[in-house]
Amino acid sequence: MNERRRNRPPVVVLTALDVEYDAVRDLLADLRQPPPVSGTRFEIGAIGGGGEVVLALTGQGNHASAVIAERAIREFRPLAVFFVGVAGSLRPGLALGDVVVATHVYAYHGAAARADGLKSRPRVWEIDHGIDQAARQIARRVERARNLRAGAQGPRVHFGPVASGEVLHDARVSEPLRWIREHYDDAVAIEMEAAGVAKAGQLGAAPVAVIRAISDRADGTKSATDGRRWQARAVRNAAVFATALAADLIAHHPAGAEEDEENPGAPGIHVETTGGSHGAVAGIINGGVSNGARPARADHEQGSWW
Repeated sequence: MNERRRNRPPVVVLTALDVEYDAVRDLLADLRQPPPVSGTRFEIGAIGGGGEVVLALTGQGNHASAVIAERAIREFRPLAVFFVGVAGSLRPGLALGDVVVATHVYAYHGAAARADGLKSRPRVWEIDHGIDQAARQIARRVERARNLRAGAQGPRVHFGPVASGEVLHDARVSEPLRWIREHYDDAVAIEMEAAGVAKAGQLGAAPVAVIRAISDRADGTKSATDGRRWQARAVRNAAVFATALAADLIAHHPAGAEEDEENPGAPGIHVETTGGSHGAVAGIINGGVSNGARPARADHEQGSWW
């Protein structure tokens, strides 16, 4: 397969923690560092299929994530902005290590204090339709690959609302958790940055995706699960899914799929498969693969759990 592409915007990937940043960075190749933007350091790396990811660390909290997301949108004009990392589970059906793609982001701290108690004033952002479709297609591939293996090992991919606020939840019973369960009872996971990124995406007209993997159950057992290295294992799962989704979106972007009319003889990316099939669009590869261009590390590492 020969591909000639042009005008391919990057996907911005933001993380709150160094361990999340490193998990994404490990899946990128040919890293380079552009000039800082108001002090914020970005790295740009290649992913499978020839696309690029712009990576940055926001730190924790919705305010910081909103500021860094706005800078990234203004500077790089990305195809999409992803927030990638770990989250606490709000549902017993989510296993440690499972991936959650947010269908909605709830900013759960909005409220009005009245004489008869707090009244919720929710703010909600929905996932972009195109990103949702692409993510579900990849999730189906993950599930099919999982079912083909004996013992059905590996994480599942879930879709559902994610609650975002300024509280780290690590108690079996707490007033913030009671509030969330009362007013946002369909939320499947909880975290601290998605609302800020979603608002920045809305203001900057950039589609946003929130991709989290479950590292704890938000019930007072975080120290125990961290001690069993679930955080590191979860962030790897989130990073693998996010880079596959980024590669898919870039490959399907209309400008990216056009032939270079100004230089039609320019060499493209040549992919050959032996003994299997390949899903180069989604960054999911089965069987032997050789690329005419240097592959990103994501090409040959993403198959670890699908």
